[in-house]
Amino acid sequence: MRKSHSMDDPQKHEANKRRHYTWRINLFFFCTFFLFSVLIVRLAILQFVEGKQLKAEEALTTKRDTPIAPIRGNIFDRNGYPIAFTSSTQSLYFRMETDQKKDDVIALAYKLESLFKQYGESNAKAQLTAADIMKEMDVGYDLEKKTTTSPSYSFVPRRLKSGLSKGEIAYILENRDELKWLEIMEESIRNYDTNNVAVQLIGYMRPFSRAREPKNGLDFYKNKDNTTGYLDTEDVGYDGIELMYQEELRGKSGMKTYPVNASQKIIGKVTIEPPKKGNNLFLTINKDVQQVAEQAIMDQLVYAKSSTARATHYGYAPNARAGYAVAMEVDTGRVVAMASMPDYDPNTWSGGISTEDYNRIQPFINNGTITTAYPDYPSDELKNHPTSIVYVGSVIKPLSVLIGLNENLFTVNTTYNDTGEFSYGKDNNAKLTNSDRASYGLINAADAIWHSSNTFMSAMIGNPLYMRSGSKAVDIWESYLNKFGLGVLTNSGLPREFAGISEFKTNTKETLQSRMVYASWGQNEKYTTMQLAQYATTLANKGKKLKPLLVDKIETYDFKPVKQMQPEVLEETTFPQSYWDTVQRGMLKVNVQGFDGFPYTVARKTGTSTQSVGGKMIDNAVFIAYAPAEKPKLAIAVVVPEGGFGAWNAAPIARKIFDAYDQQYGLDGVPKGNKGEAAGTPTP
Repeated sequence: MRKSHSMDDPQKHEANKRRHYTWRINLFFFCTFFLFSVLIVRLAILQFVEGKQLKAEEALTTKRDTPIAPIRGNIFDRNGYPIAFTSSTQSLYFRMETDQKKDDVIALAYKLESLFKQYGESNAKAQLTAADIMKEMDVGYDLEKKTTTSPSYSFVPRRLKSGLSKGEIAYILENRDELKWLEIMEESIRNYDTNNVAVQLIGYMRPFSRAREPKNGLDFYKNKDNTTGYLDTEDVGYDGIELMYQEELRGKSGMKTYPVNASQKIIGKVTIEPPKKGNNLFLTINKDVQQVAEQAIMDQLVYAKSSTARATHYGYAPNARAGYAVAMEVDTGRVVAMASMPDYDPNTWSGGISTEDYNRIQPFINNGTITTAYPDYPSDELKNHPTSIVYVGSVIKPLSVLIGLNENLFTVNTTYNDTGEFSYGKDNNAKLTNSDRASYGLINAADAIWHSSNTFMSAMIGNPLYMRSGSKAVDIWESYLNKFGLGVLTNSGLPREFAGISEFKTNTKETLQSRMVYASWGQNEKYTTMQLAQYATTLANKGKKLKPLLVDKIETYDFKPVKQMQPEVLEETTFPQSYWDTVQRGMLKVNVQGFDGFPYTVARKTGTSTQSVGGKMIDNAVFIAYAPAEKPKLAIAVVVPEGGFGAWNAAPIARKIFDAYDQQYGLDGVPKGNKGEAAGTPTP
């Protein structure tokens, strides 16, 4: 069989192979060129045509951060008794997503209404209607009005309900597919001891949204630098220790990060940075001593109105409605009791407070030991009654004697013939007398303290200081008072602390001479109970003024040490020992009620400050003391506005506080009883 000619010609066969190869190569390069050209054109379109649009979309696809409020630290008394503490609660949150339809969300709201009704707690706050739930969802639809609006925001989950019951939690977790767009989150709520321990000292909390208000908020929260990561829904300290130690107690916010699209809808998984828990505070307050102080005040107010007190005349004070007491350790400055009575249940603030509840507790909110507090009288009667800031009265006399001695106005042995009356001013036309116009004959400085002689203080201190120094007398007087904690802030750090009113400086209606005369026996100075306690402590320390300590130590939430507070001397004033001996000798003799059988020596001074209120003269009961006199351990100040005589309605309160402290710690360093056995401790 014959083969084809082409097959027989090797050269022709080789040429055909080269021709086919060249064609394939050209086809390959053509395709490559075509694809490359398409790519170039597409890149050009992306760059010059679609670039701006894609860049804008890229910018709109971003992440949103939502702060997580931390768990707040707890507040304990000195021995670890919980006074303010955080408990956890489970809250239900709703998340908006891209695939949500209005009808589905409405159906979910009705489902939750049924769920809460069936499994929730049976109280008014727990019963939410579908309309209520829709408002909390904030999806832009009002179920009651049947109107549609824009949501306030999209990427932040909405809290629908706090304090979920176990039944509600179980149902939601078992039906996640049906109850989509929901998540359960653990949150914290603030609780306060139901025994109402040191209520005004501890303070209270309010929502951050209220605390940062431009008009009624607090300066700390108005400063955005202080509140990075705060949520409007979280509660923050608004007064007392809760405010003073807000940053330590709060901790640090965590963060939830949500990826969102241009429509601000969540489009991916959330990432969580857990919050840092706040620190715990251990106060210097002892719960048992504090409760004795509180109960002692309330018992004394009852006694002052009783028929028994009326029979004694001196103890009868029917208009006394409030009392204040502060007890401070002499060697450390630790405040073991701070009572502002009457008080109230601070848990009233939890979950918001109604106008009715606020009006009910309003007279008791302020801490009357450090600032102005008003008695529980109708508002139209308040002008007829004193506030918590009253004239200090005769408790100033130990310091007056120190001033007189140090200014060389007399000596420790100088005597004065007390006739019960003193005249001064032009032509001696201004006169003053001792209480009950008593006259004590020849007395020295110690006797003047003992008998509480107004005439000695006026004739030997107030008037001579003015006659010698003229207008400079005011500055001299003020400088001494400041050294003992009067007329200046105590440095306790408590918010809203008041420096008092030094009327010997401000009362220009009176002559300078008259101001100095009355200042010498406490009728031209209005100071707080806390200031009087610091003053008494400074007397006990022979001129060493200590900072009042309210927090003993700070620990982490897990009880690891952070800081231990140490005693701090603010100022020290030295006087000859003979001056101190003179003052204490007089204070040891002062007559008081309620100290019969007390096993320690007590240096004390009573005060019955008189002031005009509402057109009538009223007497306020004031008292300071420290014990044991030879080695002071505890100093106490008590004020009962409109309480009459300090010896009758203030001193007995101090005695019970001394007893309680002796039970817990021992005024001689040896505790006399177990915890909770302090005299006068109310039954829980």
